[in-house]
Amino acid sequence: MKKEILQTALVQFANEGYEGASLGKIAEAVGIKKPSIYAHYAGKDELFLSALTYALERERNHLAGYFKQMKEEPLENLLRGYFKWFIQDLEGNDHMKFILRTMYFPPARLEKEIGELINPLFDSMHRHFTRVMRERERREGILYSDDFSSCALAFITVIEGTITELVYSGEAAYLKRYEAVWPIFWRGLVRA
Repeated sequence: MKKEILQTALVQFANEGYEGASLGKIAEAVGIKKPSIYAHYAGKDELFLSALTYALERERNHLAGYFKQMKEEPLENLLRGYFKWFIQDLEGNDHMKFILRTMYFPPARLEKEIGELINPLFDSMHRHFTRVMRERERREGILYSDDFSSCALAFITVIEGTITELVYSGEAAYLKRYEAVWPIFWRGLVRA
C-alpha cells in the first residue's frame, strides 16, 4: 500500500505540482480514505519528499543505463546523444517530469530539503561526466583540455540551459537551443 501511495502521489505531484496535488485526490486514486495515508506518511511534505527521493533514485539508475548502453560510442555521440535520449525519454516519464517541475517550481516551504536531495544528483552527474571525459580522452585523445572536471561542468551547464528552455518554452525551443549551442560547445571542447 505504501508503494502504491508513493507512486500515485508522484504522478499527482508531476502533473499538478505540490500546491495542486492533494492528499484527498491521492487517496481517492489509490482507492483508500485520506486518513489511511497518515499510517504511512506524516503528511503531504513527507510524502512529497519521499516521492522526490524515489524519483531521483530511479532517474539516477536510468541515466546509468544510458551510459552503459553508449559505453562503446565515441565521446561526441555519447554526449550529443544525451540530448535526444533525454527528450525521447521524457515522454511519459513521470519521474523526470516530477523532478523537473520540482527543480524549477519548488514549493517555497521545502526549498532547503529539495536542495539537499537534488544537489547530490548534480554532484553525482559531475563526477560521472568527469570520469567519462577522462576515460574518453585516454581512448580518443581529442579533448582540448585535461581539466576533465571543467569539461564536465561545461557539459552540465549546456544540459541545464537546454532543459530550462524545455521547461519554459517546450520541445521545439529545446531542440533549437541544442542545435545552436552544440557545435560551439563541441568546438570548444576538442582540439582542432
